[in-house]
Amino acid sequence: MKPEPRTLPPSPNWYCARCSDAAPGGIFGFAARTSVFLVRVGPGAGASPGAPPFRVVGELVGHTERVSGFTFSHHPGQYNLCATSSDDGTVKIWDVETRAVVAEHSLHQHTISALHWSPTVKDLIVSGDEKGVVFCYWLNRNDSQHLFTEPRTIFCLTCSPHHEDLVAIGYKDGIVVIIDISKKGEVIHRLRGHDDEIHSIAWCPLSGEDCLSIHQEENSEPTIPNGKLITETPITKGCYLATGSKDQTIRIWSCSRGRGIMVLKLPFLKRRGGGVDPTVKERLWLTLHWPKNQPTQLVSSCFGGELLLWDLTQSWRRKYTLFSTSAEGQNHSRIVFNLCPLKTEDGKQLLLSTSMDRDVKCWDMATLECCWTLPSLGGFAYSLAFSPVDVGCLAIGVGDGMIRVWNTLSIKNNYDVKNFWQGVKSKVTALCWHPNKEGCLAFGTDDGKVGLYDTCSNKPPQISSTYHKKTVYRLAWGPPVPPMSLGGEGDRPSLTLYSCGGEGIVLQHNPWKLSGEAFDINKLVRDTNSIRYKLPVHTEISWKGDGKVMALGNEDGSIEIFQVPNLKLLCTIQQHHKLVNAIVWHHEHGSRPELSCLIASGSNNAAIYVHNLRTVLESNPESPVTITEPFRTLSGHTAKVTSLAWSPHHDGRLVSACYDGTAQVWDALREEPLFNFRGHRGRLLCVAWSPVDPECIYSGADDFCVYRWLTSMQDHSRPPQGKKCIELEKKRLSQPKPKLKKKKKPTLRLPAKQDSPVGNEEESTRGNAGPVENGVSDQDAEEEAQEPELPPSPVVSGEAVSCTAVSLGFEKSKVTVNSKATPLKKEPPKEKPEALLKKRKARSMLPLSTSLDHRSKEELHRDCLVLATATHAKELNEDVSADLEERFHLGLFTDRATLYRMMETEGKGHLESGHPELFHQLMLWKGDLKGVLQAAAERGELTDSLVAVAPVAGYSVWLWAVEAFAKQLCFQDQYVKAASYLLSIHKVYEAVELLKSNHFYREAIAVAKARLRPEDPVLKDLYLSWGSILERDGHYAIAAKCYLGATSAYDAAKVLARKGDAASLRTAAELASIAGESELAASLALRCAQELLLVKNWVGAQEALGLHESLQGQRLVFSLLELLCRHLEEKQPPEVRSPSSIYHPWATGSEGTLVQRVTSVWRSAFSVDTPEQCRAALQKLQDVKYPSATSNTPFRQLLLHVCHDLTLAMLSQQAASWEEAVPALLQAVLRSYTSGNFTLMQEIYSAFLPGGCDHLRDKLDDLSLATAAFKSLEAFFIYGQLYEVWWSLCGPGPESSIWVKNTVSAEQKEPDGSASDKDTEPGATAHPQSSQPPGPGLRLSGESERLLSACRELFSERHASLQTSQRTVAEVQETLAEMIRQHQKSQLCKATANGPSRDDTGREAEQAPSQPQSPREEGNTPVSLPELTRRLTEAKERIAEFPESVKAWPFPDVLECCLVLLHIGSQCPGAVNPEMQQQAQKLLQKYGHTRTYRRHCQTLST
Repeated sequence: MKPEPRTLPPSPNWYCARCSDAAPGGIFGFAARTSVFLVRVGPGAGASPGAPPFRVVGELVGHTERVSGFTFSHHPGQYNLCATSSDDGTVKIWDVETRAVVAEHSLHQHTISALHWSPTVKDLIVSGDEKGVVFCYWLNRNDSQHLFTEPRTIFCLTCSPHHEDLVAIGYKDGIVVIIDISKKGEVIHRLRGHDDEIHSIAWCPLSGEDCLSIHQEENSEPTIPNGKLITETPITKGCYLATGSKDQTIRIWSCSRGRGIMVLKLPFLKRRGGGVDPTVKERLWLTLHWPKNQPTQLVSSCFGGELLLWDLTQSWRRKYTLFSTSAEGQNHSRIVFNLCPLKTEDGKQLLLSTSMDRDVKCWDMATLECCWTLPSLGGFAYSLAFSPVDVGCLAIGVGDGMIRVWNTLSIKNNYDVKNFWQGVKSKVTALCWHPNKEGCLAFGTDDGKVGLYDTCSNKPPQISSTYHKKTVYRLAWGPPVPPMSLGGEGDRPSLTLYSCGGEGIVLQHNPWKLSGEAFDINKLVRDTNSIRYKLPVHTEISWKGDGKVMALGNEDGSIEIFQVPNLKLLCTIQQHHKLVNAIVWHHEHGSRPELSCLIASGSNNAAIYVHNLRTVLESNPESPVTITEPFRTLSGHTAKVTSLAWSPHHDGRLVSACYDGTAQVWDALREEPLFNFRGHRGRLLCVAWSPVDPECIYSGADDFCVYRWLTSMQDHSRPPQGKKCIELEKKRLSQPKPKLKKKKKPTLRLPAKQDSPVGNEEESTRGNAGPVENGVSDQDAEEEAQEPELPPSPVVSGEAVSCTAVSLGFEKSKVTVNSKATPLKKEPPKEKPEALLKKRKARSMLPLSTSLDHRSKEELHRDCLVLATATHAKELNEDVSADLEERFHLGLFTDRATLYRMMETEGKGHLESGHPELFHQLMLWKGDLKGVLQAAAERGELTDSLVAVAPVAGYSVWLWAVEAFAKQLCFQDQYVKAASYLLSIHKVYEAVELLKSNHFYREAIAVAKARLRPEDPVLKDLYLSWGSILERDGHYAIAAKCYLGATSAYDAAKVLARKGDAASLRTAAELASIAGESELAASLALRCAQELLLVKNWVGAQEALGLHESLQGQRLVFSLLELLCRHLEEKQPPEVRSPSSIYHPWATGSEGTLVQRVTSVWRSAFSVDTPEQCRAALQKLQDVKYPSATSNTPFRQLLLHVCHDLTLAMLSQQAASWEEAVPALLQAVLRSYTSGNFTLMQEIYSAFLPGGCDHLRDKLDDLSLATAAFKSLEAFFIYGQLYEVWWSLCGPGPESSIWVKNTVSAEQKEPDGSASDKDTEPGATAHPQSSQPPGPGLRLSGESERLLSACRELFSERHASLQTSQRTVAEVQETLAEMIRQHQKSQLCKATANGPSRDDTGREAEQAPSQPQSPREEGNTPVSLPELTRRLTEAKERIAEFPESVKAWPFPDVLECCLVLLHIGSQCPGAVNPEMQQQAQKLLQKYGHTRTYRRHCQTLST
């Protein structure tokens, strides 16, 4: 039985009083981001034997923002109902069985912070928000009640389990109130004692106050609720209430007395790794659970994630029991947010907890031990990697700054996950295991860090000293290249680590010495290959399995293949036109080793291309080859492809991850989609194939989930298109929106820093990583994902709310008191406009001195006496000096020193009043211009006018002032103005660099062009830098101008071609041609013509090909293709023809045969007439090779390839080179045959060989090498005619009179089904689609009988023997591959069974050969390995004995032709020569023993 699919879900939301709950019977739910994940717990979970009994079973999807509350209905009969609240302002009621919303309301106007389903009223849901508003909602009658008790921020609320009208509410400021909802929210008790946030409220499970035999504590306050004595009523009688607060205390309250009776202070527990600072209250969340069957005990959380079981009967001792004391490391490592009980179907009492450490833990209340742990993800799943050494170990790179290593083969624990966070500090975007060294894991992060983890130890990672400037895209292990490979064998590692970063650089790191410098491989690439143009920006790296070849993917869509040791460029694949995201080489351990040369690639385009590099790798060309045709194309995705993985269990099977929200499994060799997975709610980022289970695949996405899914369980086979695609996009867009969260009350968010979660206390590295932790990933959606990490908005806005309420009251009273005086205040403003018309008086330069001259008469007289004394005294005494200092304004009338003191005082006054310009003028009056400039520069107050007068102080002062002003302008973001000032002092290079570094490239180029020499390298660097930025932003035309300005026409043409449309490609080709880049111009012109071919613009395609002389041969191919398409279109009904085709005038004529028309057009339009011209064109076209066709090859591509072969044939024929003409014509026929297009094959014969193949026989010598090709061509001609005879018997059509003569009515001769479809499979072709035999009036015409006699050519015993041997080899290889898979599966079962007994192992081994999947013969006899080896050897020996003339060219299936001939003989007795029938039966009996024909031979013999 196959294991159930598994899910790694997102982390439960933080800082919510109740965002997880459990229903009786075993269903548990927790809020994670915008949804709720459901977990089945207990025997009904369906977990695998030996594993913990739980399983993630579903998700409630519907909210658009963070879910802040979740609660189940605990009433019998409706355990399937639950309620959720969200920051989107809604409360929804769900049915967990159908995952559908039953009802919802949007009554709250503010953020909802608390929610509870009443345990006594089956349809009552109570919710509270951050403004203190409480809503009671009755589900059955769709009614609600609004209550506003306190203008405070609600943190939590809990309905009483004993009285249906009582609700306890906890607030941010520590107040707890109990209200009666039946009396419009009347406060029954106001409980004061806590002085900080109330995190949790729990009612005693037993009614009454007899369960705790304790008295009120001495230190509790004997307060009287509301200042009044309340007579005891049934409502207030008998119940205890427990509250947990951020003030580190738990308080037990008596509802009958309305006061506290017990205070429990949390202990500071020392645990491994150091204790927690008692003063750090921000690290505490105190949640409570009061067990139903244990009323004298209370469970609470503690500082560092521990859980405590308090004994309430001995409160004076503060007695508690710590959970999980026996097992080390089973407790949570960080604060716990929620506790909820669950009773399973088998009666176990469990407790489930959620924590900041991202784990959900289940505890057995009988033993206080941890039963199991469900890990979760706090960020995007960026990367997946299976260890090649420790099989089944899956490493997951997550956006929360942690690496998970999941042992997927663990039997005892389905979620055996280890976390690694030390030294990471950022989102983990790339992972790669060492191929040989156990536990060695390389990781790359969003901030450019590369490191190595040893997952088998607890050591911190080694970090490379060389950082990337941007995100690390990919990591790969490969052989060292220079300069790292230059040392001796023992001085260098056998494998080095390569990293590709977002800035486009690939670095080589030495794993033995990560502290050393990493090397950029671009220098080696440039030196080895003598590259003169700009290297492309690298985005992907992949090493072939044997370590001899490396592939680099680039931003422009190209893929470059390099050969070790010096990274010689072998070839460039020009297929993608956008950034390459993924490149993977096919594995080398399959049944077909030649497939190891397949390389699959995906980019920001939706298409996936597979290329076969076998020819390039084996030929090792001297100069780089450019590949423009894919081996296979996989189409179906509708967005960019992010990850690819080949199946290690199959040949040619590939899985892809895509932004369209799905993962797709492909049969790459047949270009066929197989399975499509649509379980994610976001864009897929990574995918990995299980190394042990052929059906199991793991995928990760930006929905914070990693899914394990099976291919056989998928309902879809291809990615969604049309409406399905739109539905999937809506599902993905139901994730949280960033815009509302980021803009919501930004000023009130500031105090939340004290509550923002940070890492483990031992870890100073995570201190500032609070927002990074809870799930973030790319720049588009990551910011909104941080919201679950911050406390809910009540935490932040409560104080503001209460202050607002008070201030509103005062404002109202002020308005009332001053209302009478209001008219008096309205008069003066009427005069203001008149006053504004007067000129404003200039501010005085000496305001302090002026004010001192307007004092009283006595003071002015005193000034005169002091001044007279000072001017007439020969020596100033101390008293006069003191008076002068006090009366500084007298400096205007005394000496210069006193005047300077006065100016100093006045200047300070100007600065203090905010008028530095007046201070500067005073300093100028003093003549201290240099001091003015220095003071202004220090204060950042230099102005244009100050700098303008700076030359007065000297040349050096002016230079300094201009530089200082330029720096000041840079701080003020006035970079262009700063550059202008630098130019004024002739600092041209500094001005250009300033403009460049701040991205003013246009201005920088203008300055450099105007002021520097034309050959200055700075100018070229400016052009290249601006061009690369424009290219990255998609402004290709302007980027091309930059490259042209830098005299790099090659790069200009390349960047223009990146757009990929016909107009851009044509312009790029013309540009390359002008610049003399002939090879590039030819390739771009050909690409342009192919693009125009897709829209049937034949005229435009020929014009594009005419741009380059070397494409003359391609022009002939396209003209033949145009005439052939016109020829095929004329045979279609008028209503089916395409009106959009743009043909040449010479393509519209219909006189003569197709061959004559082609020859005429070549002669008239392209001047190809003489044999020499034909031979020249032939030589150019022979260098172009196309891959073989398959049944999935698009028809237009097939037509192009066929016309290429037909052009070769016609050119060879006109050049009288018949030995080349026959193979080319045969190649065209074979392409049509292998693609399954029988109609096209017959059209080729009717157009190019209307009279058959006899005239070709005369052109060839008997000893010619083309004789074998001619025999194959003739055989396929007879093969096609044979099928037409057979189909005319099954259903005579309007053109069947050539083959069949009818003697009955038309009604009798028409069969039920049409047999126009041709299937090329041998088994299928023997049974035409006809449901009734031909009537007795049918007989063959003379032409048919002559054809049947010519079928002797098809009955070639040599070819029959060769084909049988080839089929035997294929069947044996298939059987061997199946045996290897069965053996691997049996070994895996033994390895994962935790050491089964020898007897069991022996029994399994005995039973293994008898399994239905084992390879068998038809007689139910197992096939042994020696027998298969013998068959394979004999078959290969037989094949080797055949001459090359027989093996060189394909031949129609001889046995298939025998079957068709025998069917014709059975339908028209006497039409087939008995001798030929005997020969056909003899061949079938002799060679029909292979699996393909065995059934047909048995049918024939019976």
